[in-house]
Amino acid sequence: MSEEVIFMDNPTFEIKPEKVEPKYGKFIISPLPRGYGATLGTALRRVMMTSLPGAAVTSARIAGVKHQFSTLKGIKEDTLDFLLNLKQVRFKPGSDKAKASLSAKGPGEVKAGDIVISGNMEVANPELVLANLSKGAKLEVKMEIESGVGYSPAEEREKAGVGTIILDADFSPVQRVTPKVEETRVGRVTNFDKLILEVWTDGTVEPHAALVEASKTLLQYLEQIINPVKVSKKAPTAENPLGSVGSLSVEEIGLPTRVANALSSAGFDTVEKLSKAEKADLVKVRNLGEKSFDVIRDAMREKGVKLNA
Repeated sequence: MSEEVIFMDNPTFEIKPEKVEPKYGKFIISPLPRGYGATLGTALRRVMMTSLPGAAVTSARIAGVKHQFSTLKGIKEDTLDFLLNLKQVRFKPGSDKAKASLSAKGPGEVKAGDIVISGNMEVANPELVLANLSKGAKLEVKMEIESGVGYSPAEEREKAGVGTIILDADFSPVQRVTPKVEETRVGRVTNFDKLILEVWTDGTVEPHAALVEASKTLLQYLEQIINPVKVSKKAPTAENPLGSVGSLSVEEIGLPTRVANALSSAGFDTVEKLSKAEKADLVKVRNLGEKSFDVIRDAMREKGVKLNA
């Protein structure tokens, strides 16, 4: 005999915040039809951990340091420890990217709040200690901060010149999500789920806001299934030989973030514009070079487009 499963024509579950703090939230979502606790819990966890925007330091240039294994004179931490501390600095994103600097002189602690940002961003954990300086020691750092989602390994981004250290970047403002499903009852019926969702963030977004934004993201994908919007596929013409591919932005063809940003800033923001560019013009773009050109050429080739170079 098969087990009876009760479905609701219209979901009538409740979301009860059992505990809410700036960086932690515990939410009870109940009652749900059996199986929906795991379904919602897994989906929400996935989206919160990988798809919410955040900001992080992506590169740093330290005065007197050529690589991450160099020593820092008069500073308790070595370069690697300092960079690890720098990666823990959390920012409230207000723009796609920003430049920042850090200038300190010992003795004393250097904290994240000492970072001066030129763009529309704000340090969320200013009390984080980055380094400890002895008397007379100096620390001068130039940084780049970028917005993004998920985790970005340093290897996926364009290498810079000698002295600029590219960092792994964890953009996600959500640090951990733990879904737990328990049985619950509605009246005499006992085969309902209760989803207990615990969310930890870095403080740049509140746990409830993270839950809402993740739900909105899921809804957008589900809406495309319910009411699909037809994707326009323009055929190539004499006036538009690239068809719909030509209208793609440089961010949509798989280029590293640094390369795509540099191209957009230089005016080469679509595949069509990029296809008409000369190699000499591209390698002169700030933050690009010969290696970047090879990356661009390969990405364009995957889309069936040949560079005009």
